[in-house]
Amino acid sequence: MKRIAIPMAVLACLAAVSAQPPNVLMFAVDDMCDWIGPMRHAQAVTPNMDRLAASGLTLLNGHTAGTFCAPSRSAMFTGRHATTTGCYTTQVYFHDHPEIRPLQVVLQDGGYATYGAGKLFHHPAGYLDLRGWDGFFVRDAGQKQRGWPLDSWPPGDPILPLPQPNSIFNHDRKPADGSFLEWGRVLDENEEKMADTIRTGWACDLLKRKHDKPLFVAVGLYAPHFPNYVPEKYFDLYDVGKIQPPPYKTDDLEDLPPRVRKAKENRSAIHKRLVELNAVEAAIHGYLASISYADAMLGRLLDAVAAGPNADNTIIVFWSDHGYHHGEKSDWGKHTLWERTSNVPFIWAGPEIAKGATVDTSVSLIDVFPTLVSLCGVKDVQIRDGVSLAPLLKNPESATDREVLLPGMKPEEYAIINRDWRYIHYADGTEELYDSRRDPNEWDNLAGNPEFDQVKQKLRAAAPPTFAKPGPEVRELRLVTAGERFHWETKPRKRR
Repeated sequence: MKRIAIPMAVLACLAAVSAQPPNVLMFAVDDMCDWIGPMRHAQAVTPNMDRLAASGLTLLNGHTAGTFCAPSRSAMFTGRHATTTGCYTTQVYFHDHPEIRPLQVVLQDGGYATYGAGKLFHHPAGYLDLRGWDGFFVRDAGQKQRGWPLDSWPPGDPILPLPQPNSIFNHDRKPADGSFLEWGRVLDENEEKMADTIRTGWACDLLKRKHDKPLFVAVGLYAPHFPNYVPEKYFDLYDVGKIQPPPYKTDDLEDLPPRVRKAKENRSAIHKRLVELNAVEAAIHGYLASISYADAMLGRLLDAVAAGPNADNTIIVFWSDHGYHHGEKSDWGKHTLWERTSNVPFIWAGPEIAKGATVDTSVSLIDVFPTLVSLCGVKDVQIRDGVSLAPLLKNPESATDREVLLPGMKPEEYAIINRDWRYIHYADGTEELYDSRRDPNEWDNLAGNPEFDQVKQKLRAAAPPTFAKPGPEVRELRLVTAGERFHWETKPRKRR
């Protein structure tokens, strides 16, 4: 058979095409704990998360890098822990550290077209880092003049549940019992009017189009953050009479450090009120319905990738900013250093990523930044605190466990987590220690048992040697808007 010589120029062109940097779809959700199908939760109806997991790799032991929205997202987009930046609570990282190049800037400088929508940063006005985006979508142009707040549920929204939402307090949040839980059915016909649906649709249009540059599209949903207002069809996926709450232990707070126990006893008013109203299962019903709604939005994005020109060359990374308590340790919410706050959905799929795999070694959302830098082949000259998961994603058998850090809300407050243990250290020197394999509910605090002193010592050695001083909290700053831009100023101190 006659051999055909292929010119070197053609070979070089083919090599360039095959080496085209991957597109990236980042899908972020809010307050979603590990109650999803890929993480072996029996109740959640999440067919699209299951679909993503079947095409990629699920990190079962993935943990947040912050105990609530603001510090978690600051850590994610800077690749730096609060122990380095001082962003432990409501700090604005680009005000405190303008020298840190965030993820979208690094990707844009590396040749990517960068687009974002929804809750990627904290949702109040002034938290969106406007640097490095070719386009950032908001559904209302007026938001830009107000400092780009998320505004998922503005006052008077015409699609609020009818006739009224279920709640353990009145809708206008007058101080009945100090709670915040609310859930309700939106008419199915109004699904396309919902903010998260609109953002998802905008991103789908982008993913279906051909672009001259590799594409980074980041979509952040407010769901399943309360209030859980979602279309009726997602509520109808569940029978509220069959919903099982998580296991509770009556005296679960007894072995906690005194300060923590007192704080959780105060927080327990929420759970006690739900119990009094026989509404625990109903509240969980709203949360599960919101998870299924978020799952449907993921499905739209996966379909858009499949229909677009880069179906075979798109990395997808799915994460939640932190988990959520549903009465465990008498708490409803986050802000803790326990498993329910820290363990999050974390799934990767795309070229050079194993398919249908699971890994239970410890990883952190702080790893997203260096992993994308590696997979996308872009240059990053700044130090980041995480490690690239690229080798693990390609070869799950190579995974080895490590200690990961979860900073708390102040210096010297943190958790060190690995596959076997969780060590918690508070700023006042008190401690908790849990055997994660034998005690997954964290019911037995072993910190006071001298038998485990060496375990504590080993885990404590993994903590940062120094802790950054907290930056100014947002209440100490003034947001100044100018057209579609904004900046923060430090408020002058009041004279005494």
